[in-house]
Amino acid sequence: MKKHNFSAGPCILPQEVLQKASEAILNFNDDDLSLIEISHRSKPFVAVMEKARNLALELLGLENKGYQAIFLHGGASMEFLMVAYNLLNKKAAYLNTGTWSDKAIKEAKEFGEVVEVGSSKDKGYNYIPKGYSIPEDADYFHCTSNNTVAGTQIKSFPETNVPLICDMSSDIFSRQLDFEKFDLIYAGAQKNMGPAGTTLVIIKEEILGKVERHIPSMLNYQVHIKSDSMYNTPSVFAVYVSMLTLQWLKDLGGIPFIEKVNNKKAELLYTEIDRNPLFKGIVAKEDRSNMNATFVLTDESLTEKFDKMCAAAGINGLNGHRSVGGYRASMYNALPLYSVQVLVDVMKALK
Repeated sequence: MKKHNFSAGPCILPQEVLQKASEAILNFNDDDLSLIEISHRSKPFVAVMEKARNLALELLGLENKGYQAIFLHGGASMEFLMVAYNLLNKKAAYLNTGTWSDKAIKEAKEFGEVVEVGSSKDKGYNYIPKGYSIPEDADYFHCTSNNTVAGTQIKSFPETNVPLICDMSSDIFSRQLDFEKFDLIYAGAQKNMGPAGTTLVIIKEEILGKVERHIPSMLNYQVHIKSDSMYNTPSVFAVYVSMLTLQWLKDLGGIPFIEKVNNKKAELLYTEIDRNPLFKGIVAKEDRSNMNATFVLTDESLTEKFDKMCAAAGINGLNGHRSVGGYRASMYNALPLYSVQVLVDVMKALK
């Protein structure tokens, strides 16, 4: 039986997606060739890329609204650089809510002034800053919607007249939002969409082409849009699996359906964390992530026992990030409610 996979990334994927992907590795499109052997410019794969891009826009409700979807290399970490390269003229505003936003700020400082409008670094990123102001003359405002390390999630995004940029790597397609509020969204596939190796970027085209600097071709969003994500050889397998996962989500009922499931999973686990005196949540309750629930044991002497009980129950990937410790239950879209129930049952049985 497959283990209950709470890994923060690479993420759990739907079983049917894994099955189809494994079949494509051996024989894709009944052509007696492997998916990873065919030309990325062949008609079968061009169709895959087109479908993946279209599904991304469709699920987010951004079709025919001036947005483009592209699949790039380098993970979200490359986007820390590319966002600033393509959009930062003089000054940008950043909200610092964790490890990844901190790294994004570091990259942006290479291109201009960075105003850190708010930060939760003072308390180990265990909350989301509130009441901050975004400079009206900023080229853009950047935030990270969900923080996998600390386990926080932005529940309400600011109203602003400057372009809104968001790293949604770990909660994209997991909840309903007004996605038209965002001018650029990026997400590494390996958190909630597919295997590592590709990054989805959703861009409102009108925000591009306004910086004065020369942008190298590989780092230029406009080049990749014009090339339909084919400027260089894409991560064929990662894009294909992402396409299968997006189709799986659409067939289920899209984001409205999966949000209800995700809410049930989060409520089930957080209820036990708050009820059980042997466990304690790490972050502020109002900022808890529905994707990554972080918690610790109140009695560390029970660590070995709890770990063995989890292993016996087939629970995998529960350890917290190396910089934080404790435990982290990542409950991405493909994790079934049943897996969360198994974890809760183990927590209840711990004595």
